[in-house]
Amino acid sequence: MSNSYKSAGVDVEAGYRAVELMKASVEKTFTKGVLGGLGGFGGLFELDLQGIQNPVLVSGTDGVGTKLKLAFLQDKHDTIGIDCVAMCVNDVLCAGARPLFFLDYVAVGKNIPEKVAQIVSGVADACEQSGCALVGGETAEMPDFYHEDEYDMAGFTVGIVDKNKILDNKNVQAGNKIIALPSSGVHSNGFSLVRKIFNIGECDLNEHFEELGKTIGEELLTPTKLYVKPIVELLKEVEVKSIAHITGGGFYENIPRALNDNVVARIEKEKVQVLPIFNLIAQKGNISEEDMFGTFNMGVGMIVIVDENDVTKTLEILEAQGEKPYLIGEIIAGQKGIELC
Repeated sequence: MSNSYKSAGVDVEAGYRAVELMKASVEKTFTKGVLGGLGGFGGLFELDLQGIQNPVLVSGTDGVGTKLKLAFLQDKHDTIGIDCVAMCVNDVLCAGARPLFFLDYVAVGKNIPEKVAQIVSGVADACEQSGCALVGGETAEMPDFYHEDEYDMAGFTVGIVDKNKILDNKNVQAGNKIIALPSSGVHSNGFSLVRKIFNIGECDLNEHFEELGKTIGEELLTPTKLYVKPIVELLKEVEVKSIAHITGGGFYENIPRALNDNVVARIEKEKVQVLPIFNLIAQKGNISEEDMFGTFNMGVGMIVIVDENDVTKTLEILEAQGEKPYLIGEIIAGQKGIELC
């Protein structure tokens, strides 16, 4: 142990203890591809290529953003890691890939082992739910850079898909149908606006809102939904045309990413099952409908585009996986874009 380093604000012993506390959470995520355990300079993962003719690796990285402020204020750190994983694994799904493994990075002002272990427990829970191994990570203690009670985190995932099964938006055609998968809430986007509207830091996060059925703090800290298992099962049986993960930029930015230059996504607004939190945000912040759909997911965390003849089968498969999918629109000919009608 370096007493000099500790006097500068970095407690190496706390780092060792944090690793010990998170060990059980991490090891429960290990799939058969994981080689070795914690403590190496790199995470080892053996690829199982059975049934894959031309493997392509798909990578994704993201963070949690200012939603972390809600975790700080409520001193609740066991779900924020779910957000980090979900933002990454949900993205690689849009290429048709199955996530294989995940690595996290947590930077803290002061290393409190129990807090770090809570953060990583959320990461591990999400990895386990996604069939994705947590093969490594890094905890950096950075005194004077972050406040002692604050931290930042980011993650990185690698998935795999057979080259001939990569989802290509060139396959999207007029007449295809758009199916929505509900979100769990605000997910991990738009929190700079959310914090401004609710005056986070000054407001009472324990205030109960009848329309939410919970406190505003509980609602806003609800973790991002994981879509891996239902989408992976769907891809086994349906020739999905394209998928969009609805994150920052809402409908207007994300849905066109799943389209080619010759089609338009026509969304029927009355069919969108808007969650109560978004009505509350719009009301309290006096936010226009256009800005709401251009910032938030509005209750739709992911959309799947399929052939008209595959709609019934798609709904059945997703429902069997515990989802509550529903039809919200169709693809029409036109210049690439989205039309809310």
